[in-house]
Amino acid sequence: MKTDSSSKSFFLIAGPCVMETEELTLSIAGQLVEITAHLGIPLVFKASFDKANRTSGQSYRGLGLAEGLRVLAEVKSRFGCRVLTDIHESGQIVAAAKVIDILQIPAFLCRQTDLLLAAAASGRAVNVKKGQFLAPDDVDNIGSKLRSGGCDDYYITERGTTFGYHNLVVDMRSLPMMRQAGHRVIFDATHSVQRPGGNGTSTGGDRTMAPVLARAAVAAGIDGLFIETHPDPDRSPSDGANMIPLAQMEPLLRTLKTIHEAVSI
Repeated sequence: MKTDSSSKSFFLIAGPCVMETEELTLSIAGQLVEITAHLGIPLVFKASFDKANRTSGQSYRGLGLAEGLRVLAEVKSRFGCRVLTDIHESGQIVAAAKVIDILQIPAFLCRQTDLLLAAAASGRAVNVKKGQFLAPDDVDNIGSKLRSGGCDDYYITERGTTFGYHNLVVDMRSLPMMRQAGHRVIFDATHSVQRPGGNGTSTGGDRTMAPVLARAAVAAGIDGLFIETHPDPDRSPSDGANMIPLAQMEPLLRTLKTIHEAVSI
């Protein structure tokens, strides 16, 4: 999935943190497709079949590989949009690549060489979440690994850097720095406002700051934007504190598109 950084619009990766039911997943996808089609923003629908790095071992993880891929295949078939999901192990890639358009490497696994090379060999685009422990120039090695594995169609997603206990900070300088180094860059507005482990057995966060960071990132210059959303975030079993309510997505995206058009003149 090649995206021209001079395009009139950024593209959007959006969806719930984790798949809960097929019905809810399809409902969210359908509403996002309608919103983004109206605004002229290319959409990649995102949902995770497994959240393998939950804070607590007792937390809900998702529908699992087989069922999750089946639901995402239904999203593609019904709505015609591209889909993205996380992979955590090399053994998941063959099955996932039959359905998924963009394979996502979670931030904690962004330096796992074998996983990166297996994803690169899949023939699919790859989105790597920049680890909370990496400086912008550290992603050059990630890009080098992917290219050596045969993948030029990749993205690096900024999602904040560890800053003290249970907190992240986003250095907006990282966005132009990584783009100037030749990487296509996505900004993750919702994971950037996480407070990892901040609730003891779960991750906290402040979703009110996600639109603020999204506006700043679009103004700084990005190729894509990543936003997790849910009809009722407080009832989501994963990352509810960070997700933007689905009802707020259209006005937010309208504002972000206006900012992008203004800085692209």
